[in-house]
Order: sequence, then C-alpha cells, then structure tokens
Amino acid sequence: MFHAHVRPVRELRNNYPELADIVKQRDHVIITNNGKSEAVLIGFDEFRKYEEFLHYRYIDEKLAEAEKEAADPNTKWYTHEEVFAELKEKYGV
Repeated sequence: MFHAHVRPVRELRNNYPELADIVKQRDHVIITNNGKSEAVLIGFDEFRKYEEFLHYRYIDEKLAEAEKEAADPNTKWYTHEEVFAELKEKYGV
C-alpha cells in the first residue's frame, strides 16, 4: 500500500537522501511550496507504469471513438488505395 509523505520543497535540496529512501519503499512524496502542493516525487518504475497506463487509456479512448464512428451509417469509408494516395500527396511518401 502506498503512503504519501508531505515535505516542503527545501527538503529536496537539504534532505534528498531521506526522500530517495522513501521513494525506494514505493511511497510517494508530495512536494509543497509555501504550503501548497506543487509536485509529486515517485520512483522511476512507478512513473514508467503510470506512463504506460496513460498510453493504454489513450488507445482505448481512440478505439472507442473509432467504433462509434464506424457504427454511424453516415461514415464515409475509404479504400486502402485512397488512403495511401492521400498520404502520398500530403507527405510526399
């Protein structure tokens, strides 16, 4: 289970080894500046997993949009020749 530790921004400079140890335990550190939350310090593996999650969520959203558009009877369909001709014209490929 994750625990969030709240620390002021000056601790990044003054006490980084302790913050690094917290992150290594898979906990998060919320960095504050003048009492307001400003950033979150997480381990690189956690960041990588989060980025991957966002990527898959984005793909899922785009697939849902495509399925909705494909189900619309007014959707215009193109042959692959038309698609590649447009790409060639647009990008000179």
